[in-house]
Amino acid sequence: MANLTVPCNLPPLPSYALHPLPSLVAPIPDKLLTLLLPIVAYWSLSMFFHWIDIRNYFSRYRLHTPAEVLKRNHVSRWEVIRDVVLQQVIQTGVGWLLGMTEPDDFFGKEEYDIAVWARRIRMLQGLSPWLLSVMGVDADGLAKNLAISYPTLAGAVAGGQYPSLMDISITLDGYRSNVSTFVRWEIFAAKAIYWYIVPVLQFALAIFFVDTWQYFLHRAMHMNKWLYTTFHSRHHRLYVPYAFGALYNHPFEGFLLDTLGASVAFKVAGMSTRQGMWFFTCSTIKTVDDHCGYALPWDPLQHLTSNNAGYHDVHHQSWGIKTNFSQPFFTFWDRMLGTVWTGGDVSVRYERARVTAQRKVDKDNAALNITQSSNVENAKNDLEPYQNEIQNATLLHSLPYGLQKPVAPPGKAEQQAAGSREQVLEDDRDGGVNILVEEALEEKEARNMVRRSQRRKTTSSFSQSDSLKGLRDRVTSSMHGRTGVLGMESNP
Repeated sequence: MANLTVPCNLPPLPSYALHPLPSLVAPIPDKLLTLLLPIVAYWSLSMFFHWIDIRNYFSRYRLHTPAEVLKRNHVSRWEVIRDVVLQQVIQTGVGWLLGMTEPDDFFGKEEYDIAVWARRIRMLQGLSPWLLSVMGVDADGLAKNLAISYPTLAGAVAGGQYPSLMDISITLDGYRSNVSTFVRWEIFAAKAIYWYIVPVLQFALAIFFVDTWQYFLHRAMHMNKWLYTTFHSRHHRLYVPYAFGALYNHPFEGFLLDTLGASVAFKVAGMSTRQGMWFFTCSTIKTVDDHCGYALPWDPLQHLTSNNAGYHDVHHQSWGIKTNFSQPFFTFWDRMLGTVWTGGDVSVRYERARVTAQRKVDKDNAALNITQSSNVENAKNDLEPYQNEIQNATLLHSLPYGLQKPVAPPGKAEQQAAGSREQVLEDDRDGGVNILVEEALEEKEARNMVRRSQRRKTTSSFSQSDSLKGLRDRVTSSMHGRTGVLGMESNP
């Protein structure tokens, strides 16, 4: 059996001189730009979505109507802006402290680092004779046969021995010596590793860390009553999320989940200042996009992963609040640990909210029309899952608190819904019995509208973009072709 071969005559490493790295955007230092870019990205993208909101552009791709934003949310826009600005102040302060722990960036060492990777590649070639011998191949004989026609391949087979690639070096004291040089493919592979593979792996590690950090802390905020009512319930005052409410949190929660999580991920991944600049900015853009309230078919962030605006919107509804915890990039923890929404088609629930919100707005405006949506397409929906929910919720106000907690019937979807209702019930400040009673009555009204539409066999006079079918089509089509509304898996 061949022995392990380690090339002893490795090519020398080049000398280098370090120089300060110029600012990406002069005269702003990169560390300051790292603090500013996420804030600029947050408000720029948020204002774009706010602009199309008020101009009523792309209304066919809305997840919720303007009436829902007005009537279902329990916090004013100015309160949201205040708390977001506060979180960004804290975020900037933590980022400034983090920047103080980072060394200044220099350039001039790139060729040296690439040569280090090329050396590692050369050393790994020392495994070739041993690996070939394990497969019963004579490495020395194979290398001799390849030497004339394929000298480079012969050198790799021989364990990184390239006798033809020797250069003459003259030392400072006048001595001449033969030194090995790198093969072209070694330099090419080393550059690919240095410029592309390592940065991609760093970003992948940072994304995995942030997703893991946020999933388990976010889930803990929902599983623990004190954590939820003290901190996280503030974020869920937004039953209808919108873009600039993405970072509307309790200051402590914002620091723990967002600022600290991203900072630790940056350190764990060993990123440079500029890598961190793009990582923090991309994370911010993704978070805003997940709360934008639109399922835009040409939005790349809606299609890169299944964790998008439709997916996260389910989590903001009272019936899905204990599902879909994953944020901000991927959904693998939800799927692995069984917390992804499994209740199937939620069109009736969304239509109920649209109808009721529009009725409230029209009542305020003394208007005659109560809604612009049609329920004809919902006639074939299975209404059975809502029977017990309506009956239980409408009786809540007359029962002692101990009897108000919903009993979870068999089935995962029912257990998810029951757990979500229980959390809303326990939230004395922003939830409570009234929320469940109101939603149950709305659900009942939506069902009655479906039945009346079916009996009369009427055809909606409104466009598909404002109908229930339009809601189903525009959201489903943006979720990679998955079945069910909002990209959720349907029950078998």
